[in-house]
Amino acid sequence: MSDRRPAEPHYSGRATGALAGSPAERLEPTRPPARARQRRVGRGSGRSGGLFRVVSGLFTVLLLLLAMAGGSALVLHNWMNAPGPLARSKNVVIPKDEGTHKIAARLERERVVSHQLLFVAAYQLSRVAGWISGRSMHLKAGDYQMPQAASVRQVIDILADGKTITYRVTIPEGLTSHQIVERLKADPNLSGDIAEVPPEGSLLPETFNVHRGSQRQAIIDLMRAEARKLADKLWAQRRKDLPFKTWEEALVLASIVEKETGRNDERDRVAAVFVNRLRKSMRLDSDPTIRYGIGLGKTDWSLPILASEKAQKTAHNTYQISGLPPTPICNPGKAAIEAVLDPAETKELFFVADGKGGHVFTETLKEHSVHVQKYRAIERERAKEKAKTPGPGGAQPDKGKGSTQSEPPRAPPPRQEGSWTSTTEPAQSKR
Repeated sequence: MSDRRPAEPHYSGRATGALAGSPAERLEPTRPPARARQRRVGRGSGRSGGLFRVVSGLFTVLLLLLAMAGGSALVLHNWMNAPGPLARSKNVVIPKDEGTHKIAARLERERVVSHQLLFVAAYQLSRVAGWISGRSMHLKAGDYQMPQAASVRQVIDILADGKTITYRVTIPEGLTSHQIVERLKADPNLSGDIAEVPPEGSLLPETFNVHRGSQRQAIIDLMRAEARKLADKLWAQRRKDLPFKTWEEALVLASIVEKETGRNDERDRVAAVFVNRLRKSMRLDSDPTIRYGIGLGKTDWSLPILASEKAQKTAHNTYQISGLPPTPICNPGKAAIEAVLDPAETKELFFVADGKGGHVFTETLKEHSVHVQKYRAIERERAKEKAKTPGPGGAQPDKGKGSTQSEPPRAPPPRQEGSWTSTTEPAQSKR
């Protein structure tokens, strides 16, 4: 019996885990195992695929909508910044409590914008942008000036910022408080009532820039506040040797100076005349105080002063009272107040009109009388020329009817060292 072992079976080196049949085959790298078969997909895979398709479709639609919205926004943006149809600048009044659509319709009627619906769309877009940036974009009522060819964006910015037109309210120096109140009441750009007529001299005349519809009472309150601020400032800077001790007395004298002259180069000299008279205990003999004593706040400053009015005893007539009147006779301006608190350094006690819009100042009654006669001559010549001129104020034909004449002026009673005031000269001129 043979002792030989049976031959080992031969396996190819390509088979996984088999020994190579030869050294060459042994050196050959083993191949990776065969890929296992994929498992069958379960029943739920169909549902997941359908949901994915729905989400994908919605996302696509959303992208299309965003693209369309972006394109529309771009078109609207370009339209908002394009020049508008307005051929030239004009004022547009937006009333109170008018809604967006009514405002848009008004702007289209005024030819400020081309289409009211596009304006509303642009405004809503601006509101969204303003909400993101924290800016209020509410359209405000008021009186606006729209520039030529204003774009819709400019119009929206103007209305949202409330850039309304401002108006000048000018209160000239020398008006009484009653006259100031009446002036404000007559201004059509203002609104509201005034509670009461302020005390004489408590208002500072000024020019104010206000918006249409500003409250009249607010302007009065502002004038009083400005007067108090000025008082605090100027009273602290006054000269200390003045013959009055309170701000109220200074205001009374400043009101007289205000009515005596409107020339800046004369105020401190007019103030000096009255200050010098107070120091000598002389009566002020100021014409405007006669007129104010008769009419008070409703004074007509243009009327001539008659001899009978000069002799009339009132609380303000400085021909009849000594010292200062009890109240101011008007609301003086800053320049008149400054002149009283820092008058010129003179010894002058008199002044008279020079016939050229100014005054001649003198220290003695003798010099003053000479200049009074000169002024009388000038007035006589003017009266002759006026009588030769036909028409209003000149010579009139005799129609056989009687005429009413003012009481002829009489010479004032003699006074010690007092100044003389012509009874036919308007109250603005000091004699």
